[in-house]
Amino acid sequence: MKSLFSNSNKDEIKKYGKIDIPLLVVTLCIVAFGIMMVYSASMYSAYLHYGNPFFYMWKQLIGAIMGIAAMVALSFINYHTLKKLRWPILAVSFILLGIIFIPGVGVEHYGARRWINLPFLSLQPSEISKFAFIIWTASYMAKNHGKMRKFRYLVPVLIVGLLTCVLIILQPNMSIVICIGLLMLTMLFLGGAKIKHFIMMAIPLVAVVVTLILIEPYRMRRMMAFINPWASPLGEGFQLIQSLYSLGSGGLFGIGLFNSRQKYLFLPFSESDFILSIIGEELGLVGVLILFVAYAIMIYRAIRISQNASDRLGSYMASGIAAIISIQVLVNVAVVTGSIPPTGLPLPFISAGGSSLLVFLSSIGILQSISRNSHRSVNALSMIVRKKIEKPKKLKTKPQRQG
Repeated sequence: MKSLFSNSNKDEIKKYGKIDIPLLVVTLCIVAFGIMMVYSASMYSAYLHYGNPFFYMWKQLIGAIMGIAAMVALSFINYHTLKKLRWPILAVSFILLGIIFIPGVGVEHYGARRWINLPFLSLQPSEISKFAFIIWTASYMAKNHGKMRKFRYLVPVLIVGLLTCVLIILQPNMSIVICIGLLMLTMLFLGGAKIKHFIMMAIPLVAVVVTLILIEPYRMRRMMAFINPWASPLGEGFQLIQSLYSLGSGGLFGIGLFNSRQKYLFLPFSESDFILSIIGEELGLVGVLILFVAYAIMIYRAIRISQNASDRLGSYMASGIAAIISIQVLVNVAVVTGSIPPTGLPLPFISAGGSSLLVFLSSIGILQSISRNSHRSVNALSMIVRKKIEKPKKLKTKPQRQG
């Protein structure tokens, strides 16, 4: 077997079983850029409220350090371990979504109870629930991949998804519910659900969304502000108007890094849900497009990992992660630009929020684990071994004398 690990074979083996370098580089670049923009967007409000212009930046940096550590750890853990832990992971996500309603445990901000205070960061259980749903659904669909075209096999996924949405809407958090709903439909489509099944699900889902908007007056006000924000410039339309002012003043190249004017308490949540507006103001359309290219590379690498996965479990997990990143980026961009009604949703890897950053970086670790165990890694090494073992030996035959 020593010949298997000759210099020529080592060079061939080194091509496989490794992390996805482009994905790692673009992830770290986006995270570093996000830390810088969180500082820029929050420096004034942080100094005004906490006496420290670096308050939000330090929290983001802590979240990044913890997230990178989780990413590295998960990249070296075989993703099949997550399949074995799918039920405990799902149970923990449900428990966390439930305990935020316990007085003294859950923290309420702006009329919503969405956070659990920890020593170094505020944990938002809904962020964990998105990826718990991906792990559980990917495991279920991989086990039942030949049966997913039958509606009764879609029901467990619908039950888990709807239960997650119910626990989140009680907080309330309409934006995450929308993301999980879209994620659920995407994963069912990838799993093999028929078009008629989506038509069957679309009618009740639309009815539920309309009902949720009508029963909450503030959601109805947001809807009206979306239609005509200038009808209430100091009320529900204020945030969208300020966001548009911020994006519009940036022009092509922006007014310069750290030079935003809207962050001086004009634009609410400038360091979190509306940080893209500050990016557009300071770095202009060019800066925003470069960020979109970085996201496109990240999503493309996730899709490639899905395509090269060694089994359906890895493929579904990678597809789910690519889907949630895509959905959340698109929804955030649509909100900031006034394309859909305003709703609070962070921009992945960028917006201030330690738990969001921690969980999304952990998902990159899962992608790296799938990449390391892809069919390219396993098959390439096995092919080398097989070639060495099965290589026919040339028989040396002596010429026979004639006579």
